[in-house]
Amino acid sequence: MKKTPFVTKEKVEEIVKTIPTPFHIYDESQIRENVQKLKKAFAWNRGYREYFAVKATPNPFLIKILNEYGCGCDCSSLTELMLSEAMGITGDSIMFSSNDTPANEFVYAAKLGANINLDDFTHIAFLEETLGKLPECLSLRFNPGGYFKISNSIMDNPGDAKYGLTEEQLLEGYRILKEKGVKRFGMHAFLASNTVTNDYYPTLARQLFETAVRIKKETGVELAFINLSGGIGIPYQPDQEPNDIAVIGQKVKEVYEEVLVPAGMGEVAIYTELGRFMMGPYGMLITKAIHEKHTHKEYIGCDACAVNLMRPAMYGAYHHITVLGKENEPCDHTYDVTGSLCENNDKFAIDRKLPKIDMGDYLAIHDTGAHGFAMGYNYNGKLKSAEVLLKEDGSYAMIRRAETPADYFATFDCFPEYDSITRKTR
Repeated sequence: MKKTPFVTKEKVEEIVKTIPTPFHIYDESQIRENVQKLKKAFAWNRGYREYFAVKATPNPFLIKILNEYGCGCDCSSLTELMLSEAMGITGDSIMFSSNDTPANEFVYAAKLGANINLDDFTHIAFLEETLGKLPECLSLRFNPGGYFKISNSIMDNPGDAKYGLTEEQLLEGYRILKEKGVKRFGMHAFLASNTVTNDYYPTLARQLFETAVRIKKETGVELAFINLSGGIGIPYQPDQEPNDIAVIGQKVKEVYEEVLVPAGMGEVAIYTELGRFMMGPYGMLITKAIHEKHTHKEYIGCDACAVNLMRPAMYGAYHHITVLGKENEPCDHTYDVTGSLCENNDKFAIDRKLPKIDMGDYLAIHDTGAHGFAMGYNYNGKLKSAEVLLKEDGSYAMIRRAETPADYFATFDCFPEYDSITRKTR
């Protein structure tokens, strides 16, 4: 598929008059269109609900768009719970899926009435001791171990993952929960990441549905919901075909009717916790070319760095790059596109074929709408960028300001002798 930026050079030139680069920009119209497609794909399931993975893009302006369509929040930490609460998203609109969880976070999740998804067998006793009694609704996270395969292709290695309960622990866990008065039960699993195939969810669903039938037969526990979690990916590479969510939804329905309905479990709700699929393609990092270097290779230095997008440095991940205003020019130059961190892996692209880049050109780095801004950090004293929303009517709004030196130094306020630094940077 062709990677086409949703913002033009002219629009960027308008934005930078008030919001300097680098910044992440998100396309409201495509976000809305995508969530409607997701809801339609699973409309056959009466209890279906999407819990957006807050960790992917923790911006309330964007999450509120999804919430307009009934999406809840998948939270994994105290601050994500607080963010959801601040938006008025509480109760069973929150799925709290965490691991190695501090007691105070379980307390906060319970206070909000969130659905709590336990990551380990020992957490049953830990939660009971922490809260005094178990909530009426609890979910357990399943890890079958081994390799997760689709046909003969290995998609991931759950056996090496730190998450979840074994099948035997799962069965014993539900017996304990039932004995202790839990009334509503769920199951959750995440077995592969960023899959670009329509078969991932249906294959996962079959494994979970068959496990759910076994749980009912051996423990008497009938699950109220099965959470397929995330894992539906996006085509970062231009030669990849995107997932078809309508096909995925239909295939999950077929497995549901084949496995659950004959077992008398036709009322089980299906939940998802998508992040990358919901936001990834609808965000871009906009950065300006500010230096060029001609040594053993040709380098283009940008005003963004791995602080703004660390996936290429961390994973060697591919992100497509468009030189705005030069979309139709030949890609006849080879560049490493770099940032300014004191680390040699601070590169957005290596040996990338691009049009000739001139200083002052704006580069659009695609597919940063999930795990882009969110994974930022402050190494080298670098500051996180602004976030911008491109609205449906073509206007734009800053939905998070860029950090300032005052933000960086704010946590030194416990040392009065350093107050002069903070004052200077305000």
